[in-house]
Amino acid sequence: MNHPFFHIISLFAGGLLLFTACNTPQRNGTDILAEVGMESLTLSEARQQIPPAILQSDSVSAIEQYRDKWVRQRVILQEADRLNFSSRPEVQKRLERLEEELIVQSVQDFIIGEFEDEVEVTDQEARNYYQQHKDEFTLEEQYVRYRHLVASSASDAENARQGLLQGQEWEDVANRYSLYPDLKIRESQKYWPLSLAGGDIESLNRYLRVIGPSEISPILQAGNEYHFVQLLDERPAGDHPDLDWLLEQIKGWLVMEKRKRAFNTYVKNLYLQGQANNEIKIYSVTNSDSTVQTDTASLNQSTNEE
Repeated sequence: MNHPFFHIISLFAGGLLLFTACNTPQRNGTDILAEVGMESLTLSEARQQIPPAILQSDSVSAIEQYRDKWVRQRVILQEADRLNFSSRPEVQKRLERLEEELIVQSVQDFIIGEFEDEVEVTDQEARNYYQQHKDEFTLEEQYVRYRHLVASSASDAENARQGLLQGQEWEDVANRYSLYPDLKIRESQKYWPLSLAGGDIESLNRYLRVIGPSEISPILQAGNEYHFVQLLDERPAGDHPDLDWLLEQIKGWLVMEKRKRAFNTYVKNLYLQGQANNEIKIYSVTNSDSTVQTDTASLNQSTNEE
């Protein structure tokens, strides 16, 4: 059932958005996107909160969506203040838990940052790890390396196709005939899961499944662009990927593992210090009547599982 209160919030928020869309006031030379009660949202504040990638893709839409979300939140927060919601015991307990979790996470990030110089991983370390665990790295599906040319006209696509058949260099053909040549050249240097090959054009994916190495697909029109693909190489499922595919990923794993060990060692030292100062008392769960004593096994387990 829809509660009338939420209808009021929706109507109120809609009215505010309509007002701010029609009138864009300024304060201290800064555009104001919305106002709710005594609070206001400026254009610069919105830009600071929106991830750069989203802002670059469609700045107007991203700012409008953030503005609408901000208005909705402020309307609900004002109603929460009116109801004195934050003073309720169950809300207070949740706020305390959230505050503790935030502090713990912030301290953990700070401690890990102190060891940043000690968790650096070299390329050689990553190579050694790969060689020691090579059997664990296998392709879950077929991978292919291919060229994908996108032309603005059928004639350019045909000339590019004929050029490759005649043995012309791919970089020369791409730079002369293809749209987005730098991107297409970079993409042709990588292996891709067959399920993703060809991008959003399903017909190109079907061609890559049936043509052989060095073969070129027919030209396909999609919208105002003309496409074809050339298969260069394929790796079957179950094969071992090249180290170059995994080097940065392995280094990331090893950095995370080193950070975890460094943090665990730091926390274990805190435990031992607290234990030496008789500040930590851990009781046996199976014997509640026992005298006060530190459960060393539980202590070690808790520090090792961090």
